[in-house]
Amino acid sequence: MVNIKDSDKKKIMDEIHYFFKEEYNLDLGYIGQDNVYNFFMDILGSYIYNAALDDASSFCKRQLENMESDFYALYKDI
Repeated sequence: MVNIKDSDKKKIMDEIHYFFKEEYNLDLGYIGQDNVYNFFMDILGSYIYNAALDDASSFCKRQLENMESDFYALYKDI
């Protein structure tokens, strides 16, 4: 499970409250907000985490390819 700072969780809970109030005219209390938060963290958390790892892997591969070409550009003509 991802560790989210309390201040960040509070912001997310506020967004959940606002969303349900605006979209469904439903005034979720803290327990309802926490249930929605936990549901989405459990369901979406792994997908988002894995997508972030894939993005990081792609970034590292591109950087390594650039570094390799830069490395060979340093060779001196013989």
